Amino acid sequence: MAKKASRARASSRTKPSGFENWLDNYFGIGANGSTIRTEIIAGFTTFLTMAYIIVVNPQILAKAGMPQGSVFVATCLAAAVATAVMGLYAKYPIALAPGMGLNAFFAFTIVLTYKYTWQQALWAVFLSGVLFFLVSVFRVREYIINAIPMNLKLAISAGVGLFLAIIALENSGVVVDHPATLVTLGKLDPRLAAAWPALLAVFGFILIAALNYRKVPGATIIGMLIVAAIGIPLGLTSFNGIVSLPPSLEPTLFKFDWSRTFEFSFIVAVLTLFLIDVFDNAGTLIGVTHRSGLLDKKGNLPRMKQALISDSFAAMFGSAVGTSTTTSYIESSAGVAAGGRTGLTAVVVSILFLLALFFSPLAASIPAYASAAALLFVAAIMARGLAEMNWDDVTDYAPAIVCAVSMPLTYSIATGIGLGFITYVLIKIFAGKEKEVTPALFVLAILFAIKFAFT
Repeated sequence: MAKKASRARASSRTKPSGFENWLDNYFGIGANGSTIRTEIIAGFTTFLTMAYIIVVNPQILAKAGMPQGSVFVATCLAAAVATAVMGLYAKYPIALAPGMGLNAFFAFTIVLTYKYTWQQALWAVFLSGVLFFLVSVFRVREYIINAIPMNLKLAISAGVGLFLAIIALENSGVVVDHPATLVTLGKLDPRLAAAWPALLAVFGFILIAALNYRKVPGATIIGMLIVAAIGIPLGLTSFNGIVSLPPSLEPTLFKFDWSRTFEFSFIVAVLTLFLIDVFDNAGTLIGVTHRSGLLDKKGNLPRMKQALISDSFAAMFGSAVGTSTTTSYIESSAGVAAGGRTGLTAVVVSILFLLALFFSPLAASIPAYASAAALLFVAAIMARGLAEMNWDDVTDYAPAIVCAVSMPLTYSIATGIGLGFITYVLIKIFAGKEKEVTPALFVLAILFAIKFAFT
């Protein structure tokens, strides 16, 4: 009798609850070879890998004049809501947040170069999300992606990485302006107090890269916190506390300005945001789902439409609350590597971003040189696209290099894309390979040429 009672108690402890059964049925956890515990661990892993964005994004958008506290809240909310939609609607273990590179384009190109206000830039982000939604619903995404040669797609990603790199090096003081050479090495003499931010940024980059190589969960955010802590006794870091109520979202909530919607440079900005988001999203979806074994036998992604709609919604919602384009994160692959296979992983990430709302003092305590270290590491990851290009045909790789290198040197992602498109079309025509130029790319090259000539 005692043994029977013991077995009954053990059975009652292991029997799934009604809620656990609902989770399993809704997300297909067991059918995908996972468990609820594994999905939760994967969610924590993904969050720790991408948590740096709640620090870096407000600092970048502050360059455009946006209130940093409100952007912090908008970043957390946009990531939480968009990731929840991806998890509950598309049911994929993919997290979303304001995209690196897209935030730099928002601040440094649309606002500081094109001279639009951040309110007008938010409207551009919203329109790019609407455009993404339309191409997702009407299934023209494949045509758009196929219209751009692979080398140029890889060059755009790598060029954005190089652009982030120069921003990181400039913000930390590792490189400074020079009247003769445009840029030069900053002060790195440890005997000078002014050199310590640059030195700590370099050390932070080395530390983050090493921790990532060792596959330490949360390596990037850990590296940032360590570097920031080192700066406290040096008087370089101002510690503001850890937990508090979130700042007000009101300064950025629904602050759209559509007064310059039909200007040519504004339309270019919308299209550029759209193209970068489409390429980033496509690469992330395929990369993460391939690694997780979620592609079907033909290599296609089930529920692709739901995933794309989730991503387009993210851009629209993010702009409404006050941040740059929110998109799928390749860091989701960390959660997949930890065993995440379903949308429950994304839901866990969403909950953690909501909890992060209460850590605004800690985020505000992390100085620019610490976030620059993380930015430089992200730049290194994005620049890997150069290694994947086709280096056998000069008519393919020459315009791709022009595209990538022009972004940091002109301080404009859109300019780099435009020069890449123009040189690709012209090189192909003069080389007698005009049949390789798609009609869409030809039109885009003409539009960029008009823009450069008359603006």
